[in-house]
Amino acid sequence: MKRLLSLGAVAALAACTSMAPRYERPAAPVASTFPNADALPASGTAAADTAWRTFYSADPRLQRLIAIALQNNRDLRVAVLNIEQARATARLRDAELWPVVSAGISNTRQPTASGGVSQISTAGVQVTAWEADFFGRIRSTGDAAAAQLLASEQARNAVQIALVSGVATSYLALQADDELLRVTQQTLATRQDTQRLIKLRFDNGASSALDLRAAESLLEQARVSLAQQTRQRLLDRNALVLLLGQDFPADLPMAPSAITALPDVPAGLPSDVLTRRPDVRAAELQLQAATASIGAARAAYFPRITLTASAGSVSGQLSNLFKAGSFGWSLAPLLLQPLFDAGRNDANLNLAETARDVAVAQYEKAVQSAFREVADALAGRATLQEQLRAQAAQVQAEQSRYELTDLRYRNGASAYLDVLDAQRSLFAAQIAQVQVQSQVQQNAVALYRVMGGGWNDPCAEAARTVDGRCPAPPSSP
Repeated sequence: MKRLLSLGAVAALAACTSMAPRYERPAAPVASTFPNADALPASGTAAADTAWRTFYSADPRLQRLIAIALQNNRDLRVAVLNIEQARATARLRDAELWPVVSAGISNTRQPTASGGVSQISTAGVQVTAWEADFFGRIRSTGDAAAAQLLASEQARNAVQIALVSGVATSYLALQADDELLRVTQQTLATRQDTQRLIKLRFDNGASSALDLRAAESLLEQARVSLAQQTRQRLLDRNALVLLLGQDFPADLPMAPSAITALPDVPAGLPSDVLTRRPDVRAAELQLQAATASIGAARAAYFPRITLTASAGSVSGQLSNLFKAGSFGWSLAPLLLQPLFDAGRNDANLNLAETARDVAVAQYEKAVQSAFREVADALAGRATLQEQLRAQAAQVQAEQSRYELTDLRYRNGASAYLDVLDAQRSLFAAQIAQVQVQSQVQQNAVALYRVMGGGWNDPCAEAARTVDGRCPAPPSSP
């Protein structure tokens, strides 16, 4: 029995060895600073440290929709289940380091040379073919599984970031759709009034048929735009419903009266921002897993030592199995050294090293893609505000132009075609202004996402059970 108990100590010693190469993080193949970083504040709470409830605190309706999506979205459920699979795999790999101790009773009968029958009965505990991991093969596979588990957790965080951003973007698109519908309906009402006026003037001989047909064409154009905007709103609503994983709840908070204003987050340095993004961290953990797998492939060149042991009662008769003096034990170590394997170990090592090189390239690509996403979002931040200012000034100019042209037409100093042109230009400028306003807000969402914001939620578990609201902390005694 003491010999069996000593197997645990052997396992602990065997687990201390690893032939995996030392892991070093590859240098990030990107610039040391982000372009247009001065478009954002130089200091403040980083996006990765800003909970989504804080970032979207100005709009309780959006907060509620995000909480619903986190509870019901199927992509996020799959990511969570992938974590459970990876966790179970890691437990299996860790369990291989330890012997499996079983208890059993057996009775073996076989004929003898003299024509009789001999029997051996045993009862006790036994360890069957336990591998002493002296060269770290099992430990390396366990390290790889542990890294993959952490990678799956980071992948889940990346899915949550994408989900939070997707809900916010779709919600802002719906807000823009509502504003576009308002502008289109207002334009339609104005053109209906104009068409009735032109029809009255035509009936009294004060306007030509050309003016009437032009007014009717402009009116139908507004109706076409209204149908297009209505259809687009339905499509955007369907996209948001898919993200929510359910239909819109009936008890949503009231929508804000204007498009939601979102805060800015500091740009930071690429070395800080990119390494905190869950997708980049997941790529690095996959690289660590591939590095650990090289250790398992190297260990295959060395001897594999297995132990089979048993201890308990042994007797030639089943009736005497548990009597005094029947104790017995056995220990059967086995050492296997590969001599010829037709290049199998060489191929496995080459496969592991190539997989590590692929993981390096994938990590570097993840860093470069993340850098590009941040750079694109910063480029939008640096230019969209000026575009919005110019667009608002254009709307004011087109509004004044339309009013002056309409006044000149009513006084006979301008042709009706000038009024039509002014109406078309005003409507196009109003539509463009709403679209740029939405782009400004969606750019803020994109900046928060590409800098790693959206996975941090102090009351994430509570949000899954308390109807999307973060409960107040318990009062101290």
